Amino acid sequence: MAGPILRTTNLCKDFGPVRVLFDMDFELQPGEIHAVIGENGAGKSTLVKILSGYHQPTEGQVLLRDRPVKFQSTKDAEDAGICMIHQEFNLANDLTVEENIFLGKERRRGLFLDKRYMKEHSREVLASLETDVSPNARVKNLSVSQKQMVEIAKAVSRNADVLIMDEPTAVLTRSEINVLFRLIRSLQAKGVSVIYISHKLDEVKELADTVTVLRDGYKVATQPIGELTEDMMATMMVGREMKDMFPDKDLEPKPDTVLDVRGVTSPGYAVDCSFHLKRQEILGFAGLVGSGRTELMEAIVGLRQRSSGQIEVNGQTASIHAYRDAISRNIVYLSEDRKGKGLLVEKTMGFNLTLLALKQYVRRLGMIDETAEAVSLRKAIEEFEIRAPSNTAVINTLSGGNQQKVALGKIMEVDPEILILDEPTRGIDVGTKQQIYFFIHELAKQGKSIIVISSELPELIGVCQRIIVMRSGHIVGDVSGAAINEEEIMRYAMGIKGGNNNEQQSAG
Repeated sequence: MAGPILRTTNLCKDFGPVRVLFDMDFELQPGEIHAVIGENGAGKSTLVKILSGYHQPTEGQVLLRDRPVKFQSTKDAEDAGICMIHQEFNLANDLTVEENIFLGKERRRGLFLDKRYMKEHSREVLASLETDVSPNARVKNLSVSQKQMVEIAKAVSRNADVLIMDEPTAVLTRSEINVLFRLIRSLQAKGVSVIYISHKLDEVKELADTVTVLRDGYKVATQPIGELTEDMMATMMVGREMKDMFPDKDLEPKPDTVLDVRGVTSPGYAVDCSFHLKRQEILGFAGLVGSGRTELMEAIVGLRQRSSGQIEVNGQTASIHAYRDAISRNIVYLSEDRKGKGLLVEKTMGFNLTLLALKQYVRRLGMIDETAEAVSLRKAIEEFEIRAPSNTAVINTLSGGNQQKVALGKIMEVDPEILILDEPTRGIDVGTKQQIYFFIHELAKQGKSIIVISSELPELIGVCQRIIVMRSGHIVGDVSGAAINEEEIMRYAMGIKGGNNNEQQSAG
């Protein structure tokens, strides 16, 4: 096929009085893997949502095979051969995997559903992703990474000519990413064109043929991947050189222990886990997906059942059975699932910001002091550099990075002493990551203590003073100093080194 399969000319998009996309010219060639990168708020998601029928442009044109098209819905786009995998899950939790894959595209035999075909086809698509997810499983019972694989399976099953992937690997393990990349290349070999949005520049370098860089709603450049390094891409994204990504490690923890966890067990997830956290310490938790890191922290803060164990805060036994008990002990938790558990995405920034500290804003007759709430919001917007169309913006209109900044502002409203941050930079751009790293460092300088859970080892190594490694629900390693390197951490995570390290932790 000669010429681009999909292109835009002078594409603009306004949300109310705010223009977020300016004169966007974009081309996608047949069988091309075209990465679109940029900071949060650069316009990436807006562009692909127009291409997939979620939004209609304010100005400009979309052309499919050189013919102007106007998609009024995602169904229009899918019928034309354009399918999108969302950054946010678009699944029906109470339905099975098979039912989600065919939702709205059910196969019939006469008047009845062709259940045999749908089940067999679901198994084939899931097998191509090398996942053990059963077509009969209820989506609500799946892990975050399994849900992502279902989203991918649903899109692949549509046999699209153009497949749009918005941060598809944000919650996947490295082995799952490798499987996905093999699948993408096999689709490319069949002539499918892929638009690939990612903040992981190493993935972009590995996978893409072409890269388009957006910044503040404008196209900065479109270049072949062979002409670009990761540093060059990062510099174009943020408009400045990304030197000193991580703060200097110039802080030493204080000698006093602020959190002492002894023998905590959460049935099915964490077994007899013991560790301590010092004042002014940034403590990392590493491990493969399924190692129990998140579940252990949820058990500590009262969000998950704990069958045994003791927790001490500042030397005193803490009875924590619900999250409010943790907050009363000045412990806060930032969930890895900011859309599902961290924020109410249909509500405004101000509504979300003050949720944990609501008592501070309740005045006579139970009314909210909206003036005080507005003052706090303005302060958070300035402190966290939140970029939003207005101060009354609804959460789901913000980019992922700005949503995460609101989530951070929310937990800071209660002035915590101990912060547990679960995947604090997942799905956000390199510039916002740097901001969050320096924010964590600044909190430690103020005397606060922080636990960081991350699947990105360079992040843990760059930020943390000490790293605990978990495997299969057990704490198996505790590394510090020169031992903080990827090779050493992976030896523990893979079971090559170490065993149950809880006794050593407890003694420490």
